[in-house]
Amino acid sequence: MADDHAPDPSRILTVPNIITMVRLACLPLYIYLLFARDARVAAAVLLAVLGATDWVDGYIARRFDQVSDLGKILDPIADRLLFFVGVGGIIVLGDAAPAWFCWLVIAREIFVSVAVVTLALLGASRIDVTWFGKAGTFCLMFAFPMFLVGSSDLGVASWFHTAAWLIGLPGLVLAYCAAVLYVPIGLRALRDGRAGRAARRARPVAPSG
Repeated sequence: MADDHAPDPSRILTVPNIITMVRLACLPLYIYLLFARDARVAAAVLLAVLGATDWVDGYIARRFDQVSDLGKILDPIADRLLFFVGVGGIIVLGDAAPAWFCWLVIAREIFVSVAVVTLALLGASRIDVTWFGKAGTFCLMFAFPMFLVGSSDLGVASWFHTAAWLIGLPGLVLAYCAAVLYVPIGLRALRDGRAGRAARRARPVAPSG
């Protein structure tokens, strides 16, 4: 007998999906605070909150059985856009964080994004995020807000600038370690996905009637 209370992965209006959509909707506000108002501390706080909510919606999805097909697609897109918009704004700003550091983060995100899309199109099975990837993302999502505060006129700005380096450099190393580890993981997922499709095609079809 089917479980009437089993979660439906086709659901759209789940709490994690709503959180993810709110995160996306807040990105224009971040740009507004950063450039139209020159409110670096406020923009930094918003960026940090948007980064933290990535962990919140993931926890809610797993803890309360609200994992959905839409969420599996939408959440990684929101993560990538958060990096591209958040770090891109800092690059345009010019004096909050070193350009080389920002571009290394952007380059890594582009590589991972292109690799994930390419593997999906080639039929790879699902690739889970590694511990290195999670830890690197966590560090970087808080390093950039600290860089922003460190470039503001806040009295303790220098402390935030130092903290940004202390958390940002390990985060960058972990992120690139994860990118390297994704190569064999991705190739294995591609083999598994193709093997699964071949097995389904080879399965005999039961006669009807």
